Amino acid sequence: MTKREILVTSALPYANGPIHLGHMLEHIQSDIWVRAMRMAGHRVHFVCADDAHGSAIMLRAEKEGITPEALIDGVWKAHSADLRDFGVAYDHYSSTHTHANRELTARIWLALKANGHTESRPVKQFYDPVKAMFLPDRYIKGECPKCHSKDQYGDGCEVCGTAYTPADLINPYSVVSGATPELKESTHFFVKLADFETMLKAWLVARRDAGGLQPEVVNKLQEWFADGLRSWDVSRDAPYFGFEIPGEPGKYFYVWVDAPVGYLAAFKELCDSGRNGLKPADLERFIAVDSNTEMIHFIGKDIIYFHTLFWPAMLHGSGLRTPTAVNVHGFLTVNGAKMSKSRGTFIEARTYLNHLDADYLRYFFATQLGPTLADVDLDMKAFEERVNSHLVGKWVNIASRCAGFVHKFFDGKLAASLPATETANYADAAKRLSACAALYEARDYAAAMRLIVEVADTANAYIAEHAPWTMAKDESKRDALHVVCTLALNYFRLLAIWLAPVVPATAARAFAFLGEEIAHFDAAAQPRLDAAINEFSALATRIDTKKIDAMIEASKENLQPSAAPAATAAPETTKPEAATISIDDFARLDLRIGTVLECGFVAGSDKLLRFLLDAGELGQRQIFSGIRAAYQEPEKLVGRKVVFIANLAPRKMRFGVSEGMILSAGTGGGDLHLLDADAGAKAGMPVK
Repeated sequence: MTKREILVTSALPYANGPIHLGHMLEHIQSDIWVRAMRMAGHRVHFVCADDAHGSAIMLRAEKEGITPEALIDGVWKAHSADLRDFGVAYDHYSSTHTHANRELTARIWLALKANGHTESRPVKQFYDPVKAMFLPDRYIKGECPKCHSKDQYGDGCEVCGTAYTPADLINPYSVVSGATPELKESTHFFVKLADFETMLKAWLVARRDAGGLQPEVVNKLQEWFADGLRSWDVSRDAPYFGFEIPGEPGKYFYVWVDAPVGYLAAFKELCDSGRNGLKPADLERFIAVDSNTEMIHFIGKDIIYFHTLFWPAMLHGSGLRTPTAVNVHGFLTVNGAKMSKSRGTFIEARTYLNHLDADYLRYFFATQLGPTLADVDLDMKAFEERVNSHLVGKWVNIASRCAGFVHKFFDGKLAASLPATETANYADAAKRLSACAALYEARDYAAAMRLIVEVADTANAYIAEHAPWTMAKDESKRDALHVVCTLALNYFRLLAIWLAPVVPATAARAFAFLGEEIAHFDAAAQPRLDAAINEFSALATRIDTKKIDAMIEASKENLQPSAAPAATAAPETTKPEAATISIDDFARLDLRIGTVLECGFVAGSDKLLRFLLDAGELGQRQIFSGIRAAYQEPEKLVGRKVVFIANLAPRKMRFGVSEGMILSAGTGGGDLHLLDADAGAKAGMPVK
């Protein structure tokens, strides 16, 4: 086998909100592929980054009263944690807002310019006179010129489906300020895609023929060549959060220019770090036109054009290598429909992790994913049944049914040899599963999982036929029992090896039980004999339907609007007197002192801070508090003592469970002040 060296990337999550299960479909697909290719013996470098530029991030940061840098830093931390906890093991997870990306973006742009592939010309664009900024099409709304529906975006009507430009809208207005936009002229910069038409046509066909692009993707892209490729507008005017174009003050690269360059920038940072056996010079080795390495992207079908037209044109025009493959997947639906916030099926990654094991979703996605652009449906009932039947019932139960006998009767050791029949049975199963290597490489995970289930059925049929629980009652059958349990546990081991790319955490526990570390598919060729195993403990448990229901409910909770303030005839400056309470009412509150161990922003919320408190004898408490507007540097609260209600019922939120309420004084918003305690007050002390 020829050992390949491959750079693999996933599309960059936008740093404007939390990761949801639609994002996770892609990250899991690419992570499975990387793990499988490594287990097949290839050298793979796996990188990704947050897509951290654009008007949306600039405006959200402004709304939250923080800098764009502070916003993207908080989101990066949340994204990194979500990906890590889903077992997506990037060698380096970066951001597009880095020095490395600025340098590489400028390098590619200046090379395109030097090679004559750029141009500039004046364009007319809608301008917000209040915010003093040019508006992207999606930041302009108005009345659809065809069906006359109100509040439609500037690039198309979501009611009748008509596509148009902002100039076609009736009574347009700026989403940012509400002002009527004005047409204003500005100089923009373009990449002349027509220069690359011949090259792109040939590249698409070559990639399709080599298996690096799905035929349906190439067929779709042919439509773009019908009227010739138009120049691509790659600049935006200030104010804009991004990289300024070299030598062009007030002009910034459009986010889709530096976003794909972020793949190379993340890899550059990995090379510079010396990890993965890399060194700084390896970047140039990878991006050289004659490189013998591979560069493979995993993306969704909504961003095909950027990755298969614009990106290869930029690379080729600047004298760099083009991608080896662009693997495209479909969208995620839930229960047969588009993800819905009202139905609780728009599920964020962290909400899922608060209720269910990451490997369960990884396995279910694998049973659905093939090499085509077909959408994947997360049918919750099928999800539950497949995990319970396949992972627990067909695989984990093999070990749970046999391991005890090995420890009870054979000192925890597998048999030293197997009879010819059992040896042949194992060899047949190993040969059948060896086909999974090619299926993983072809991204036909569903076919690989079907094959794994077939072999699991074979293993369970063998166990059922020999009934070791019955053999154990007959002392004369000890040797035969040893053989049956040894083969059964080798079936379990064989399945664990081929499932490892899909359920890495569960497989790691399986290998620990077996007393070995397995990093390559080659280990499956021969059974493991005359070896000690550890005591068995549950590797996976069945999904409880209630956990799925709780996850759905937690996703719905995120959508509940805050209660509207009660109407009052009194002026706002007049405050009604609080109703009196008895001492017994006050005694019902368990007020305690807590010491702040951690405090930080909550990705996806513009109101909350997350506190982790030392509550003394009560342990640690996580509390989400709506005081973000008052404390813009939450890390400075670490070490401070606060007063909190300890007996408030826990509340499930999309960010996690809040276990209490921190008390503060003030009128709300930025006018909130945490209560403090004297130096003698200790964590966990009651407040009386």
